[in-house]
Amino acid sequence: MTLRTERLEPIFDPERSTREFAHYTIGRGDVDAAMRQADHVIEGTYRVGHQEQLYIEGQAMIAVPREDGGVTIHGSCQCPYYIHTAMTKALNMTSQQVVVIQSETGGGFGGKEEYPSMIALHAALLALKVSKPVRMIYDRHEDISATTKRHPAIVRYRTGLSRDGELLAQDIEVIMDAGAYTTLTPVVLSRGAIHAGGPYRCENVRIIGRAMATNTPPNGAFRGFGAPQTQFAAEMQVNRAAEVLSLSPLEVRRRWAYREGDTTPTGQVLRASVGSHEVLEAAAETGAYERHRSQNREARELRTATARIASGTGPAMAWHGAGFTGSGEVHLASVASLELTDDGRIRVLTASTEMGQGTKTIFPQLVAEALGVKSDEVEIAPQDTSIVPNSGPTVASRTAMVVGGLLIKAAAKLRDLVEADTGMAFADGYRTFAAEHGPMRVDEQFSPYPGEPFDDKTYTGDAYPCFGWAACVADVDVDLDTGEVTVKSAVSADDIGRVIHPVLAEGQVEGGTLQAVGYATIEEIKLTDGRYQNDRLATYLIPTALDAPRITSILIEKPYSGSPHGAKGVGELPMDVAAPAVLDAIHDAIGAWIHELPATPERVLAALAGIQAPLHPGVSAAAPPKP
Repeated sequence: MTLRTERLEPIFDPERSTREFAHYTIGRGDVDAAMRQADHVIEGTYRVGHQEQLYIEGQAMIAVPREDGGVTIHGSCQCPYYIHTAMTKALNMTSQQVVVIQSETGGGFGGKEEYPSMIALHAALLALKVSKPVRMIYDRHEDISATTKRHPAIVRYRTGLSRDGELLAQDIEVIMDAGAYTTLTPVVLSRGAIHAGGPYRCENVRIIGRAMATNTPPNGAFRGFGAPQTQFAAEMQVNRAAEVLSLSPLEVRRRWAYREGDTTPTGQVLRASVGSHEVLEAAAETGAYERHRSQNREARELRTATARIASGTGPAMAWHGAGFTGSGEVHLASVASLELTDDGRIRVLTASTEMGQGTKTIFPQLVAEALGVKSDEVEIAPQDTSIVPNSGPTVASRTAMVVGGLLIKAAAKLRDLVEADTGMAFADGYRTFAAEHGPMRVDEQFSPYPGEPFDDKTYTGDAYPCFGWAACVADVDVDLDTGEVTVKSAVSADDIGRVIHPVLAEGQVEGGTLQAVGYATIEEIKLTDGRYQNDRLATYLIPTALDAPRITSILIEKPYSGSPHGAKGVGELPMDVAAPAVLDAIHDAIGAWIHELPATPERVLAALAGIQAPLHPGVSAAAPPKP
């Protein structure tokens, strides 16, 4: 019997794809009627490309066969219980036969969320076959070549405005490139679509999100999880609206930004913890936005034909839902535990991992504060699935707010038990209690936050328990000969609820800002025949310390009352704002719009020349912007 295969035409452009992995429709009001009443309708098509997470060490797993026929996995990962679930299902093992232990992980950024499950399974199959430990480590070339990236996206926008500057309608289409297989694509698209309108009130909104299959490597989770893609488009559209209205981009944001009591496209009423205007004013003041824009305008008027450098200043705003979207946290039913050992040690038991963001610092801090003891009296158990409960994945800006909140509640229960038994303050009596009663463990399971339940079918209700808010002001220099963009400074103001550890929080803002600067300017993956072309560190560039602008972090506190400590997420928030701020600063410098990330020298020069920069092979050309 002869087997024959037929070579089919590959699809590299998601707009040409007929295979849909996910589809969401979000809306309120009457968009079509509002557009007919609008004095201005602004249309724009915006494109963003892949981005590589580029964590410190590559994907790495060790599988050790067990005497009970099971396997123990040691590795670099964000979500031990994701691997645990995958292993039990794929290998038909009991939960006791599979143990997953997280090794210290040097960064993840989403890239070590779901992908490590595959490597763990590969290593486990080999280990079980040969009855010996198996180590599987990707070198950097293998890692970049094989692992998931940030989803490329095409976002089409129609914005209806009144002549006096009111935002009447938003009609938005989001198309994400999932690649050949679906990983976390549906939830990435979901968050991207929910955030696509930006942090601006509008009574008439229609958002349609689609994730399409292409013959390219699959894409997955990356810091921001879909929101940086769509909010880049939203912010560029706001800047173009300001130009049409002859208003300052800052003034337009002041008029449109959400306030308490406003309603989002999913019908969620923003009842509290809305720091939109506080972050906007803090970034504008600290970044000297008005003064710098005025200086740039004067410099443009005096610029001669021989001038080689143009300077610009740009603003951006964003919102970011803290925790899992919709009913996600309810379905996770996360558990965090606190243990008082028989020898008087206080131990935190969670599956939340440390990747450099500070989990192992803030959890003891929160528990110690709740118990009235010193932080060094609280220790953390290793992230070992045979020891710790499933407190959910370390993703979605949920660790401090959700898991930290559970630990505080568990600590309150433990404190009450000890104090009622001993008649002393916890700090004075807990060792005596442990000696008399032996070990004690308090489990705390997630219960829903207050608010309207989210309907996954209609996509209405409270999409998140609360939102973080951010604003950024960026200053750039553009070389008019080469098109090279130098980001000189970035001021990022972030409302993160309650600041638990200022130094760690500022570090998250600085890291997220620099990652977004790379996304805006130099990080670009090129594909040939559906394969990554620049899949080495020699050819995929990221900003180094020498490229980093002067970054100023401003932490704003608008505590969220639904969590016992008032904290919201910080890790993803700064990733949403720096890229659009840089792109608007480029427009301020050269007077031309760039609608695609990254703003490479080729795209800057094309914008200066008034022509369309070349797109990747197989990708359709974007329609020119309409006034």
